[in-house]
Amino acid sequence: MNKTNNDKEFRKAIISLIVPMTLQNFMFALIPVSDTAMLVSLDQDAMSAVSLAAQMSFIMSLFVSALVSGLSIFAAQYWGKKDMKGIETSFGYVMRITLPVLIALWAMAFIFPEGVMRIFTSEPAIIQHGIVYLRIVAFSYIFSGVAQLYGGVLKNIGYVRECTIIGIAMVFLNIGFNAVFIFGLLGMPRLEEGGAALGTTMSCLIGFIAYIVLFLRNGKIKVGVKSVFHVDPVFRKDFSKYATPTLLNSLLWGFGFAMITVIMGHLGADATAANAIVAVAKDLVSCFCFALAYGGAIVIGNELGAGRLERAREYGSKLCKLMIVSGIIAGIIIAASTPIVVNAVDLSPTASKYLTAMLLMCVYYMLGRSINSTVISGIFTAGGDTKFGFICDTITMWAFIVPVGALAAFVWKLPVIAVYFILNLDEIIKLPAVYIHYKKYKWVKNLVDKD
Repeated sequence: MNKTNNDKEFRKAIISLIVPMTLQNFMFALIPVSDTAMLVSLDQDAMSAVSLAAQMSFIMSLFVSALVSGLSIFAAQYWGKKDMKGIETSFGYVMRITLPVLIALWAMAFIFPEGVMRIFTSEPAIIQHGIVYLRIVAFSYIFSGVAQLYGGVLKNIGYVRECTIIGIAMVFLNIGFNAVFIFGLLGMPRLEEGGAALGTTMSCLIGFIAYIVLFLRNGKIKVGVKSVFHVDPVFRKDFSKYATPTLLNSLLWGFGFAMITVIMGHLGADATAANAIVAVAKDLVSCFCFALAYGGAIVIGNELGAGRLERAREYGSKLCKLMIVSGIIAGIIIAASTPIVVNAVDLSPTASKYLTAMLLMCVYYMLGRSINSTVISGIFTAGGDTKFGFICDTITMWAFIVPVGALAAFVWKLPVIAVYFILNLDEIIKLPAVYIHYKKYKWVKNLVDKD
């Protein structure tokens, strides 16, 4: 196949994936925006509490996303090979190891909400708001986690559009439920932060049901009780080899990111509020970057599973060009939107000053995030090259960002903005190592062809 046809097929494949995924990611990122906008109009402490309490959802999502990423390594390559039995085995095994963790996270949030909140802040008012939120939103962890697994495998077998529709519907339902329950509309009681939790839980339940219905009707793969409880020892070995580094990487990076929130949460209510809004802005602008990473993993994984290794390598090069452009655009959007965001939220003068500086710092951060997410979570993962990401992210986060950030905040007593600058260097300092490893092409590997 000539280069022109390759270019056309790549564009067709990547556009069919990243456009709906970007839209879905953007819509999901609007959920905390709606929570923040609605709650900040009532109480700054309630908004901060929900932002901090949502770290439990973040940890849950990290765990499940890592397993979905591991599942996608095999599902994409099995799909490229047209091996339906392999996909069924992959999905059943991942479901088996996910359910116990989701139940454990539910128990932590529902039974020990005060203990969870005290990890993130020492402000009594914020803790009390967070307890109310956690006890209700805990139920969403199970619904959301299982829905992510179904969505992950469905996207790999050609149901990206349908999954996007479900995801968008969940977002609109969440925003609608939030408005009704937070403010007590349509005759419902005014629940404030409890209403935000109830809205999230109800939308996750509806999405969970929709994904299961779509999965049962897909006609391509079927997963029964046997698939979940019967473990293929060969697949377990392969999955552990390639997916375990991804899981550990995601969890350690996630806990590191949570520690950043902890550090900022102990610098006062103004720093907490500003950081909460910046986190939402980052996620909104990063939607295309994350879609590029996930879509790229599927496209390259399909080529690797089909044995077209040189073509997969070529696609990796094209993705690298896209990720640089997307990172630059993301930074420009953040810079241009800074005055709009600052004027749109009702914060104290000090928190507004923090917010302005933090948003401007995100300009360089977004370029690094675009490159690293696409290469580490997309290109490397597609070929099972997962150990590098684990080592690189762990060293960056735990040998530099967290300890130096903690020293800056609590020992050296640096200003809030200086601490925030240090805490946001992780994506930049690992760029040289990521580039060098990419050029070694260890990710160009077929994992499912045992012949």
